[in-house]
Amino acid sequence: MAKQELCVVTAREEYGSGLFALTLHAPCLAALAQPDQFVHITCGEGSFLRRPISICDVRGEELKIVFQVKGEGTAWLSRRTPKHQLDVLGPLGHGFDLAALGERPVMIGGGIGVPPMLYAMKAAKAAGAQPAAILGFRTKAAVILEPDFAAAGITHICTDDGSYGVQGFVSDELRMHLDAFTGICACGPKPMLKALAALAEEAGIPCQVSMEERMGCGIGACLVCACELKLRDGQEGVRYGHVCKDGPVFDAKEVVW
Repeated sequence: MAKQELCVVTAREEYGSGLFALTLHAPCLAALAQPDQFVHITCGEGSFLRRPISICDVRGEELKIVFQVKGEGTAWLSRRTPKHQLDVLGPLGHGFDLAALGERPVMIGGGIGVPPMLYAMKAAKAAGAQPAAILGFRTKAAVILEPDFAAAGITHICTDDGSYGVQGFVSDELRMHLDAFTGICACGPKPMLKALAALAEEAGIPCQVSMEERMGCGIGACLVCACELKLRDGQEGVRYGHVCKDGPVFDAKEVVW
């Protein structure tokens, strides 16, 4: 069940390229958070608008969020420093079912889809699995959180321009190591997720994808984040799911690509 909590910023980091990280003292939310859930944060004094931000990590009573500045709300959020307070609602959405991914899951993230995979990887390791990660970035300067992922398991880095790690897409790297994994969970751009879903189907292993859509209310009351899903029981046609309420995680076989 979601809770509303007044959280205190305890740390702020700037990664460059408009990416920021905030660590929040949030004992209630931290106790409830599951991998790939998100929080809804009020951004701006006197504002009723909230911004959805994925949970990157949980440590004790603290949550870490990583976000990219894309407008006035996230620009305001990026200027918060230690001791500032934030009105936070969460955790929201349905996260990854790590138990369904077997003993050797691989966590795959692309761009701003990388941060939520960290908590998923750490949770899988804590549950006794042997997780690995494949992370994709445009260039070396955009690489974030590598030491954190490496502490949790084998981590492969891909860059579009080859300036760091392996040149190419995360799907290319997955294809090279596909036999080593028992399941996939992923977050990133839809074309990336589509390619990973195809590889998972080819290999006959489960694949869970975290869909990225613009959100309005964050609780399923509006239709801003609707995404197309296949009808159940093999019926023809489509149904619509709310990324905020029914997701953000879906079985890749459910999604209309």
